[in-house]
Amino acid sequence: MTKLSVNINKIATLRNARGANNPNVVKVALDCERFGAEGITVHPRPDERHIRYQDCLDLAKVVTTEFNIEGYPDQRFMQLIREVKPAQATLVPDPPDAITSSTGWDTIAHQSLLKDIVAELKEIGTRVSIFINPEPKYFEPAKLTGTDRVELYTEPYASHYHQDREKAIKDYVEVSKLARELGLGLNAGHDLDLHNLVFLKKNIPWLEEVSIGHALICDALYFGLENTIQMYRRQLEE
Repeated sequence: MTKLSVNINKIATLRNARGANNPNVVKVALDCERFGAEGITVHPRPDERHIRYQDCLDLAKVVTTEFNIEGYPDQRFMQLIREVKPAQATLVPDPPDAITSSTGWDTIAHQSLLKDIVAELKEIGTRVSIFINPEPKYFEPAKLTGTDRVELYTEPYASHYHQDREKAIKDYVEVSKLARELGLGLNAGHDLDLHNLVFLKKNIPWLEEVSIGHALICDALYFGLENTIQMYRRQLEE
């Protein structure tokens, strides 16, 4: 069964636009869980333009499903993980000014850094996932870092899905089989939606988790949050 982790960054973006506390990020997270989400994902950035570091501390007190914190492993991020001790930390190579994640780690060039970070996170008791491109050359080096899982960067799949979905999924199936052979757990995320999710799951049935934020929140504007979460859950149960 593939778990659905709802990324609530866009809820925080909406809240921050007015400077008060509406919508309430903590309440939305609890409602997402009540509506069927099996995890809550946040990605705090250094400028706190959406999720704030304080949000992470507040959420840690109440989230009862899997809490996943994404980010670049700088000093502040690592301190946050030490304080929060989330179920999972997902390492992404984003620079501070990135609008959104745009690539995975070069696990060859950054293997030493990642190995040290992974070891520190596992000492804290947090499961580690490394954001990674669908290129076979990065998977064995990822395994050597000691990470528990890798998260497939699915934007290339999503952007080519409507032109040729068989071609779009090909590399992902290949690296997913490699990940399984290496004993790496497998997550996926970025630009997944109600159009392309079921085909991804059908071709990679051993996916452990998908984290979805932007598309899910956009769909919720039309369908309502509870109904939308159930719609995504049904996609994963196909």
